[in-house]
Amino acid sequence: INAEYGYITNNLSMCTRSGQEIDKARFVRELYSHGAIKFGEFKLKSGIMSPVYFDLRALVSLPRLMREASLLLFDAARDMNYTCICGVPYTALPIATVISVDQNIPMVIRRKEMKDYGTKKMVEGIFEEGESCLIIEDVITTGGSILETVDILQKAGLKATDGVVLLDRQQGGHINLANNNFNIKSVFNISEILHLLEKAGDIDHETAEKTLLFIDENKLFK
Repeated sequence: INAEYGYITNNLSMCTRSGQEIDKARFVRELYSHGAIKFGEFKLKSGIMSPVYFDLRALVSLPRLMREASLLLFDAARDMNYTCICGVPYTALPIATVISVDQNIPMVIRRKEMKDYGTKKMVEGIFEEGESCLIIEDVITTGGSILETVDILQKAGLKATDGVVLLDRQQGGHINLANNNFNIKSVFNISEILHLLEKAGDIDHETAEKTLLFIDENKLFK
């Protein structure tokens, strides 16, 4: 894989803060085998046709991989300061829940819409004003969903300046977030995913290069 497209890690097997060793190459290959990573032609939310699609909602049916994803994300946040966490709805919600339960970290839930009955809260949970909340996300393209979550959490009285994401599509989302004073760390980027799958023989070189070219030609923030 051409190094100009992104960082390729040499640390393919890591021991998380929980003490569990996770083989990142095996983890990615299992995501691919279960259809959470797809290659073909897919229409994105933006209307652009993409040669790759990440459907991490499949994790809810794969409890072992869900737990491993939660451990990888928790480990990525090792240098961040926070007292509670919030998963960006909807895909990251169950991942954040696993982190909360396994690591005994309080969690808050951001609603996507306000109910017209009950408390009408946009953020559910028990927290103090001024607490620092770590945002959990599955995939970033533009970073827009994270910024929406930051806005809602801040209006509720929480601080939200840091987050972790399982996969960065490398289309400028991290730049957009940095421009908005938000610090994001990713477990994987798309270059690394392609490198691991090509090395394992799951995809051919042409597919990897076609996908990298698409990413390079469709950066939304530079």
